[in-house]
Formats: sequence, structure tokens, C-alpha cells
Amino acid sequence: MSDSSSLPPVRLHSEAELARDALATPLFSRAARLARWAGPDTRVGVGGELEEEQLPGAAEALGLAGDDAAVLASEAWRVAVDTGLVAIVDEEEGTVAAAPDLALLTSGSPHDVLGLWLGALETVLADASVPDLDDLGDAMDEDGTIDFSELDWDLEAEAEFLDGVLGNLYLLTVGEKGPGDHPVPLPALAASMIVPDDMGEPTNDVLEQVSDAMMRLDDQFRLLEPIGLVEFRPVDEALMADAEGADDAADEPATPVDDTDVSRYGMVRLTPLGLYGLRARLLEAGISAPAVGDLVDKGADALLDGTSTFPPMAAQAETEQWLARREPLTAVRELLAAARGGDTGAPLRRLRCQQALSLVGTEAEPALREVLDDAELGGLARVWLVERGAADVPAPPESMVFWLTIDTVAAQLAAEGNSTELQALVEGLAQQHSGFFATAWRVDHPATPDVLEAMGRLHPDKKVAKAARKAAFKARSQQGG
Repeated sequence: MSDSSSLPPVRLHSEAELARDALATPLFSRAARLARWAGPDTRVGVGGELEEEQLPGAAEALGLAGDDAAVLASEAWRVAVDTGLVAIVDEEEGTVAAAPDLALLTSGSPHDVLGLWLGALETVLADASVPDLDDLGDAMDEDGTIDFSELDWDLEAEAEFLDGVLGNLYLLTVGEKGPGDHPVPLPALAASMIVPDDMGEPTNDVLEQVSDAMMRLDDQFRLLEPIGLVEFRPVDEALMADAEGADDAADEPATPVDDTDVSRYGMVRLTPLGLYGLRARLLEAGISAPAVGDLVDKGADALLDGTSTFPPMAAQAETEQWLARREPLTAVRELLAAARGGDTGAPLRRLRCQQALSLVGTEAEPALREVLDDAELGGLARVWLVERGAADVPAPPESMVFWLTIDTVAAQLAAEGNSTELQALVEGLAQQHSGFFATAWRVDHPATPDVLEAMGRLHPDKKVAKAARKAAFKARSQQGG
């Protein structure tokens, strides 16, 4: 999993919608149907698996036919047992019965249903980390014991690899710069786990590893799709045939293919249910994985601090939900109170407050007028009032203008670092105010030295940059630094 500190908040569907999705997934719905089908005559082996002679009846109960019917019925039965929809009554006799949890699928809450689905997901993920059964057969001794040393396979490593892939897919899905709801090419997902970040052109060895990983993921996502975790377009069968039979095909006319069609190499995307499932696993692992809506019941201070690391769209969505729960005038007063402070996080809180204020109407005007004389909030209050066309808005004193400017740049530094947008802002400030640095170093703001240093670092004009660094030195000296 990538650095968990950078996880953006995910937008989840309601639990009611997700529970309906879970009940409709092919594998989970089959497991529920088999749990209801099981009766006094149903018999299982020592591991809880259906006896072989029971499989045709199970497949018939599921309406399955064909070569895969028994395999699909067996998979569904295993999920039913592992999820707790079926209980083993007598291990020696191999008798079973529907478990009490089965009733939760019809009479329980959406949360109950999702809890059972998460158990089914864990079963499928464990299966997806196991090697092909043919490989297990090759490693089996005469007495039926598997010699794991014969397998080029490590259970823990395989599980970690799949977790890493799913973690990257989660990040790509929730990140505002990622593909979002659009599918991700399987080669790109495999490369995210194999190719080092600092590698320019991948070597042939690395490309071969990516190809092997891609084919492994193709098998794994085929297993994960029926439980509803992903929507998956498998690798083109013709492409795999080309790879496996290249020598044989050399003597035959080649079938024209479009090598530029990346979808031939497999495409995958997380479903809304899959997003819920992966977030639940992240939380279970102790990783912070926020969701939009987490802060709606918390105070304004938690909202401003919590959204300080959110991407813009997610911060707005969270704020909109928070405001919808409150009376506008009261909400704005809470936001303004929470925006005060001289700590290092205060400028970004005020920026988030200003963004939140842009979402409320003129009914909030009294709260903004109450802070017009406030040294920290008076500037942003005037901006809001002027933008709304309010009358009788007093002009700000020069000290307040400069204080708001320093505060705004400090907030942008905290939010975006040395971004292109911030560089443009710095250039604009220096251009609009010829004596900006002569006054700015005197501004009584904790971030003044850091802001002026940043302006000196970002401004492309050497003369202006030097003036900014000189002003930063004066400001630090004035503050006793």
C-alpha cells in the first residue's frame, strides 16, 4: 500500500445502496441460495466442502449447467460456509444447517449485510492469492502431501502483492487526478508494482516481470469480479494465444490485431461496493482512510482541520454536507470562531473557512459584519461582503490588507507548496505593489518571515527575489528569530 498519509477521502454510496449491490453479486447471491438449499440430507467433508455427489444437486439449485457448474457451486458453497451462512452441525456425520446469520440477509440492517459480504470478500481474496491448482498437483508427493518448496510461490508475498495492487487501484480511484470511475489498463496497474519510480526506460527484464504480473492479475481479477469488487475486462484470449503459441503461429497466416488498443491487455475498475470493501480493509489494518461525510457531525474546528489536507472537490463536498446539517447563520459563526489562531495551521484553516463561506448565502451577512474589526477575520469578511454586493462595507486599513495577503500566501504554501499558481500570485503581488517588501516585513503575522522567504525563492526576477529575502531577514529579526 502506498503512503497512507496521502489517502484522499472516498465518496461512498449509502449503505442501503451498497447492501443491495452486495446481495446482487453473483457469488454472494449463490452462497445465500445454497445456504437456504442445504437440508438434512446435505453432506460435507472434513473441511466443510460439499461431498462430490452433492455438487450436481447444488448446481441445479443454482440453475447452473455446463462444464463449470460444479466448480461454481463448490465456490459458492465455500463462501457460504466461510461467511457463516451455513453451520456444520456434526463434523463426524458431515451434517449442516442454515446458520442464524443467514436471516440477516433479509431481516438485518444494511450494515449487517455488508458485514457478511466483507467476510465473503476475505474468502475470495484468500483464494486469489493461491497458485493455480495444476501447480499444486505438480508439487504433490505420492502420499498427497504438498511440497511447498517445489512451488515458485510464497503465500505471504502473493497476498502482499495483491494487497498492493488493490491499494494502488484504490488510490487511483479516489484521487482527483486519477482516472476516477474510468477503468485502469492492467499493464499500468502491474507496472505500478514492478517498475521503480526513478526508472526512466524499463529494461527487458522489468518488462518481462510486468508481463508476468499482468497475467497473474488477469487470473486474480477474474476471481474477484463475481464477488462485486471490480468490473473487469480480461486480457484478450487471442493475445494470450499469440504469446503461448508464437512458434506454432510462425508457419500460419497471422490474424490482424490492433496493437494500439490497450483494452486488449485487460481493463479493471473498482465498483462502488469495491471501494467500500477496500476502505473497510484499510481501516481494519489501522490505516486512515477518510470518507466524505465523516466530519458532518463534528464541530467547525474539526471540519477546517480535517479538510485542510483534502483535495479541492472533496473538501467542497465535505463542507456542503456539513453546512446542510446546520442553520446558516449559526454555522458561519462557528466557522469564523474556528478560523482564529496564530498556530502554523491557522492560515490554511482560514482559507478553508473562506471557501466554506463561498457556499452560503446572504443570510450569513450578520455574522460577517460582526468580525469586520477583527484583525484575523476582518479582511476575509470584507471580501465576502463585497462579493455579495453588500452595502456600507468599510474600506480595510492598509495593515489589514497586508496581513490578509501574508495569511493567504501562507495558506497556499501549506496547501500546495511551491506550485505554479503560487508563483503567479507572488509575481502579481510584487508587480502590483512596488513597495510591497518595504511594508510587508513589518506585518505582525507569525508566518511573515516564511512567506517572504518563499517569495524570494519563487520570484524569477533576481532583483525582486533579493528584496524579498532581505525583507524576510528583517521580519525574522523583528520577531526575535
